[in-house]
Amino acid sequence: GRVCVAVLGDLGRSPRMQYHALALARHGREVALLGYLQNRPHRDVLRSENIRLVPVAELRGLRVGPKLFQYVLKVFVQSVQLLYTLLRIEQPSCILLQQNPPGLPSIAVAWVAGLFWGSKLIIDWHNYGYTIMSLSHGRNHPLVLIAKWYEKLFGRLSDYNLCVTDAMKKDLWVNFKIKAVTLYDKPASYFKETPLDLQHNLYMKLAKDYEPFKPRYYRAVNPSAEGSAFTERDGKSGNVVKTRGRPALLISSTSWTAPSNLSALTSVLSSPDYERFIKEGAKLPALVCVITGKGPLKDYYNGLIQKLHFKHIQICTPWLEAEDYPLLLGSADLGVCLHKSSSGLDLPMKVVDMFGCCLPVCAIHFECLHELVKHNENGLIFRDSKELAEQLKMLFLEFPTLEGKLHSFRENLRVSRQLRWDESWDQIVLPLLGNKE
Repeated sequence: GRVCVAVLGDLGRSPRMQYHALALARHGREVALLGYLQNRPHRDVLRSENIRLVPVAELRGLRVGPKLFQYVLKVFVQSVQLLYTLLRIEQPSCILLQQNPPGLPSIAVAWVAGLFWGSKLIIDWHNYGYTIMSLSHGRNHPLVLIAKWYEKLFGRLSDYNLCVTDAMKKDLWVNFKIKAVTLYDKPASYFKETPLDLQHNLYMKLAKDYEPFKPRYYRAVNPSAEGSAFTERDGKSGNVVKTRGRPALLISSTSWTAPSNLSALTSVLSSPDYERFIKEGAKLPALVCVITGKGPLKDYYNGLIQKLHFKHIQICTPWLEAEDYPLLLGSADLGVCLHKSSSGLDLPMKVVDMFGCCLPVCAIHFECLHELVKHNENGLIFRDSKELAEQLKMLFLEFPTLEGKLHSFRENLRVSRQLRWDESWDQIVLPLLGNKE
């Protein structure tokens, strides 16, 4: 009944693998959740009696010699380190491996460990490592070609394969001759619309550190009210109401990397169009744009953001605790997704979470996005910053009226009642494990 869920990456930023671990624990399995512990996993993972965290030390400072030598050395050291860790845990009946960069060396190492333990190997394909490498090296670089050959060879040695889209399922078979089952990302149960009372508590918490959440005017009528930019709580009755003339809350979640295409959003926000529309009399709200996440380009984009000076737009870039992120999604008015897949075959989990909160989305186009975002039904798809700017104007006109596209998108999401992660997992993954409770 033991299962190892392995991630050669940060566990705190690997929600799908945390969901796997929680689903296994719910069915009575003992789970060794293995990976880097840079950010704290969700509290449900930490509280589970059936889940044991197995930390892997992240390699730093291997900067000796040419870049190719550094890369080979890093792969070698990671291989030894990961294999040593996998062989020290209690014998698992199954190793469930996240195939997301870096796939090299994790697939081969997990296969060797599976041979040693007599364990089944299940690979959960999120993307291809070689396509992400090609973004910086080009598709014909020797390292990229080696990575593609490696994924093709060792991917075939797995017992079962999961993937995140039907497009990836088809591609795995056509190009790698790997049979996979599609397990779409689904929102966990805690991704849902946030009650007004909890919205207020979150806004008040964020207002301590972030200016855009602080109240925008003096309460001469009711000075006893406790308020944020979005909500007020009456000091006597305790009732919470949304403030009149409140700004619209727009949220974008990103890993602050080049593929996230943050330039699309900063191009819109730095454009004078939105401010000009308001100046010309268009009934548009002020905007509070929250961009969450951590990543290598965050400081660079923060520098660009600080140079922007607006009257009607405020931007902040907080790092939210795992428990606060779904609350903020469930409180927002619109989500913006800037994820562009390197392979064109994976879907942004951030949109899945937004839809779980019945939050409409504007998402940048790529090949298989239509499997998730239905244009003009649960959101809008844009191709450049100009198109996104027009969509924001259309969606927020006469805000916060309960008419128009923004409201109808939210109603469509409420009616759709999509499967949650646990239900989908039980249907697709549990049979692979033999249904043993």
